[in-house]
Amino acid sequence: MKSPSWLAWLFCSLFIATIAFGPLPRWNTKDSGAVIGWDVSGYYLYLPAIFIHHDIRDLQFKDQMMRDYAPTPDFQQAFRHPGSGHYVMKYSAGMAVQYLPFFLVAHAVAAPLGYPADGFSPPYQLAILGASVLMAILGLALLRRALRPRFGEWPTALTLLGIVLGTNYLDYSAIGGAMTHNWLFTWYAALLLLTPAFYRQPSRGRALAIGSVVGLMALTRPTELLAGLIPLLWGLRPTGPAVRERLAFWRQHWGLLLAAGLTGAAILSIQPLYWHYVSGDWIVYSYQQQGFSWLRPHLWDGIFSFKSGWLLYSPLLVVALLGFIALRRQQPAAFWPLLVFIVLFTYVTFAWDEWLYGGSLGQRAMVQSYAVLAWPFAAAHQWLLARRPWLLAYAGFAVLGCYYNLWLTYQAHLGGLLVAGQMTRAYWWRILGRYDVPLEARLLLDTNYDFTGTPRNYRVLWKQDFESLAGSADCGLPALRGNCSLLLDVAHPSSAEFDIPARPGQFRWVQGRAVASTSQAEWIEGKMTQFVVRFCQGPRVVRERTVQFQRVLQPNVPQELQFYIKAPRAEFDHVTVAFRHYGQATVRFDDAQLAGFDE
Repeated sequence: MKSPSWLAWLFCSLFIATIAFGPLPRWNTKDSGAVIGWDVSGYYLYLPAIFIHHDIRDLQFKDQMMRDYAPTPDFQQAFRHPGSGHYVMKYSAGMAVQYLPFFLVAHAVAAPLGYPADGFSPPYQLAILGASVLMAILGLALLRRALRPRFGEWPTALTLLGIVLGTNYLDYSAIGGAMTHNWLFTWYAALLLLTPAFYRQPSRGRALAIGSVVGLMALTRPTELLAGLIPLLWGLRPTGPAVRERLAFWRQHWGLLLAAGLTGAAILSIQPLYWHYVSGDWIVYSYQQQGFSWLRPHLWDGIFSFKSGWLLYSPLLVVALLGFIALRRQQPAAFWPLLVFIVLFTYVTFAWDEWLYGGSLGQRAMVQSYAVLAWPFAAAHQWLLARRPWLLAYAGFAVLGCYYNLWLTYQAHLGGLLVAGQMTRAYWWRILGRYDVPLEARLLLDTNYDFTGTPRNYRVLWKQDFESLAGSADCGLPALRGNCSLLLDVAHPSSAEFDIPARPGQFRWVQGRAVASTSQAEWIEGKMTQFVVRFCQGPRVVRERTVQFQRVLQPNVPQELQFYIKAPRAEFDHVTVAFRHYGQATVRFDDAQLAGFDE
C-alpha cells in the first residue's frame, strides 16, 4: 500500500492537472485570458522576438501580435529606452529561459499541425500550460521528499493537502501557473533539498546546483536574491561559537562558495547583457515609475486588508507561521534561516508600492514562499497529531479553510463574485460563502457601506430630474424619464456640482439613488462614470465616495440603482453631488436624489 504522503501528492497533482485542463480552456483563447496573457506575455516575449521574428530591439511585430492575440488590453510588455530608442522588456528574462525548451517543442510542431508558427497560437499556449502543470507536480514531489524524512508521513501529507487545497497556491499552480510564483515555488523546494544535503556532505556538484538555482530565481525576480540567505544561514544560530564555526567551515570550503557564487552570477548576467545589447546601458530600471517604500512598507494592507490581504485570503497559513515555534525544537538547523528569510521576504514583498501586484486572489507575490513555510507547517502538523484535542479543533479549521479557498478560486474565475484587488470589507461580508448575490452589491466595492437595517426619519435632501437641461448639449436623448436626462460622454465629461447644506447630527446615513444607462460595458476601474458624493467642511473634503454605476449596468438597459454612505462624525457643513465621466461610453442619468435617515 502506498504511503499517505505519496497518496496526498498524487491527489494534489491530479487535482491541479484537472483544474488546469478542465473548466477553463485558456490555451485556445485569443485575449488577456489566455495562458500567455497579461504578465506572462511579458515574461515570454523574449522567445518569439529572438527565435521567430529575430527582432528583440525594435519589436516591429508587436502591433500584429496585439491585433491577432491581444495578450494585454494595451501593449505594456516593453517600453522605449530614452537613450537608444529601442524597446526594453519590462520583465527580466528568467521565465523566458525556463519556458525555452517547451517553446521550442511547440514551435517545431505548430506548422505541421496546421497552426501559425507565430509564438501565440494554441500549440504554444498548450506547451506553456503543460510546462506549468509539470513544474507544479515536480515542486510538490520535491517538497514531499524534503519533508517526509524530517516530519513523517502524515505531517507531510497534511502539509501538501493544506497548501494545495487551503491556500492561493492552487490558483497560481492550476490556473495562473505560467506566472513566476509556481515555478519559483519549485525552485525553493529544490533549494531546501540541496542545502541540507550540502552541509551533510559538501561537494562541488551541490555547490554548483545551489548557485544555479539561486541565480535562476534572481533572474526570474530580482528580489529572489533573498533565497541566498537560506544556504548561507542554514544551521547557523545567533551565538558567537556558532558564527565562528561557520566562518571556519567557509574557510575550509571557500572554493565551493566561490563556485556557487560565480555560477549564480553567470546565470544572472544574462540580464545586463540583454540590457546592454538593446539599450547600451548595463543596468536599466525597467519598472520605470514603480518602486519601493522601504521606510513605509504596506505590511498591514498586504497581510490583513480586505482588498487583498495575504492571511485574510489564505488563513490556513496562520498555522504555518505558528509552526515556527514547533520547528525550533524539531528542526533547529532550519529554524533561524527560514525565519529570517520569511521576515525579510514579507517585508520586501510589501515594501513594493504596487503592493496589490496588479490584483490577485490574495497575495500572489507570497506564493513561492509557501515552499519555505511548508517546513513550519509540517512541524505544526507533527505537533498537532500528538495532541488529540488540538488536532480536532484544527481539523475543523482546516476543513473550513480549504472550503473557503476552493470557494474563492471558483468565484475568482467562474462564479464572478470575487473582484480581485478591489474588494472591500462590506462587499467581502456580503458575498462570503454565497454563490449568488444581486449584481447591485458590486456598488459596495466603492462605498464600503452596507445598510441592512430599517431607515428612520427618512427625508430627501436633494433631487434632480435634469429637465432644466432641455435644449442644451448636456441633455441626453432619448430621455430615461421625462423629457431630458443628464448626458455624459467624451465631449461632456462632467455635470455641474450640486451643493446641499447639511451638518452632523441631522442624519446618520445618506442614500444615493439614480436611474442610469450606458451605451457599452466598461470593466476597468477608474474609467467608469462616477456618481460622486462629498461631505465637506468649507473647501476641505471630510469624506468622499465615488460610486461607479457601470459595475452594474448592462449596455442600453436603464436601471435604477441605489447605494448608502455613513455620514462622518467629523464636522461638515455641506454635501456636494457631481457626476464625472472618464471612459468611452455614453452614459445617461435621470431622477437622481440624495436622502438622509437614521438607523
